[in-house]
Amino acid sequence: MSLETMRPNPTWDAASYEDAVDTLAAHSDELVYKVWGGDWCKDCRALLPDFGAALEAAAVPDDRIETFTLDQDKQGPGVDEYDIEYIPTVVVETDDGEEVARFVEDEAVPPAVWLADELEAALESDAA
Repeated sequence: MSLETMRPNPTWDAASYEDAVDTLAAHSDELVYKVWGGDWCKDCRALLPDFGAALEAAAVPDDRIETFTLDQDKQGPGVDEYDIEYIPTVVVETDDGEEVARFVEDEAVPPAVWLADELEAALESDAA
């Protein structure tokens, strides 16, 4: 079962989020995005289409995006392993499986912006 809410929003304006898209694009071949959500979830329907559009604008390859569809009890693949309580949740990992950023449902900014900021902080401190 696929997560329909990750289908990119065709009206999303990448130019308005240029910094976030640039950050996601800069790491498009070295990070994996794991997305938990449900098509029944209003927060997922509100947030994930724009996130899907941001990943598309950043040319993140499809094989670097994994989606996990949860039922209305928020049960599904990886829930226990990744301690998923709220959806949408996006976990960004290195190819070695190291978590470098996590967006959870109620952050103050959209997922693409939140994750780009977190990635810049995490990857900048690694490079220092």
